[in-house]
Amino acid sequence: MADQAPVSPNTEMGIADTSLAIDNAGEGTRFPPRGQPIITGINRIGLWSLYIKEVRRFLKVHTQTIWGPAVTTLLFLIIFTVALGRGGREVLGAPFATFVAPGLIVMGMMQNAFANSSFSLLSGKIQGTIIDLLMPPLSEGELMTGIIAAAVTRAILVGGTVALAMVLWPSIHLGVEHWWAVIWFGLMGAVMLSILGLATSIWAEKFDHNAAITNFVIAPLSLLSGTFYTIENLHGVFQAVSRANPFFYVISGFRYGFLGQSDMGDAAHVAMAGLGLLVLNLVMGIVTYRVLKSGWKLKD
Repeated sequence: MADQAPVSPNTEMGIADTSLAIDNAGEGTRFPPRGQPIITGINRIGLWSLYIKEVRRFLKVHTQTIWGPAVTTLLFLIIFTVALGRGGREVLGAPFATFVAPGLIVMGMMQNAFANSSFSLLSGKIQGTIIDLLMPPLSEGELMTGIIAAAVTRAILVGGTVALAMVLWPSIHLGVEHWWAVIWFGLMGAVMLSILGLATSIWAEKFDHNAAITNFVIAPLSLLSGTFYTIENLHGVFQAVSRANPFFYVISGFRYGFLGQSDMGDAAHVAMAGLGLLVLNLVMGIVTYRVLKSGWKLKD
C-alpha cells in the first residue's frame, strides 16, 4: 500500500471544528433544524409581492379588464333605460335610470372580481407554471389573501370607472345617502365573488370549466338578482327564489346606500343582510382555505 500523508494537528482541529459546527446546526444553536421554517408570522414581503404581481397582471391589459367591462355596463344601462325607462317611470321613488345604476355598478364589480381570481391558479395549471405560486414561502392563507385582495382591487377600479361614467350621464343622479352601505355591500360582494372565483380556479382543469361557471352560475344569479326590477313585482314563488340569491342582498344593499330605499325592507333588514353576507363569506373562505390547503387538483 502507498504511504498515507500524515495528518497535521491543524487539519485534525479543522475536522473537529466542522463536526462541532454540524452538531451545533443540528441542535439549532447556529442554524434552525432541518424542516423548521425560517420565516415566522406573516410573510409580508411575499404577500405584497404576490399582490403586486396579480395587480400588474390585469393592469397590463387594462383595456380588456377595466375599460371593457365599463363600456359593457354602460351598454346595459342604455338598453334597459331606453326599453323600460320611458315616460318618466320611477322605481322606489327614483327615476328608472337612477334606480338601475347602482345595481349595474356592483354587478360589474362582482363579475370582474370573479374573473380575476378564477384566472390566477387556472392559468398556472394550464401553462405549467403553477409551481411559481406553490413553491415560494407563502402559506395557504397568504396565497389566498393575495389573490383575493388583487381581485377586490380590480373590482374597485371597475366600479369607480363605471360610477364616473354614470355621473356624467345626464339622466342619472348618484347621490350617496349611506356611505357605510355603499362600502360594506360593495366590499362584501367583491369578496364573495373573489372567493368563489378562487374555488373555481382550484377545481377547473381547463378554461371551459371556468366559462361554464360564468355562464351557468354567475350570469343567471346576476341577472335574476333584482338589478333591473324590484322583487315585489314577482310572483310569491319567484320572490322566495330571489331572497335565496345572495346577489340580491348585495345589489339591494348597495342600492340602499345610494337611494336610501331598498326592496329588502328598512334599515334593520339591510343591516341584517350585511351581517348575513359577512357570515356567508367567512364560511366560503374557510371551505376554500381547507381545499387549498389539501392541495386538491393542485399537487396531484
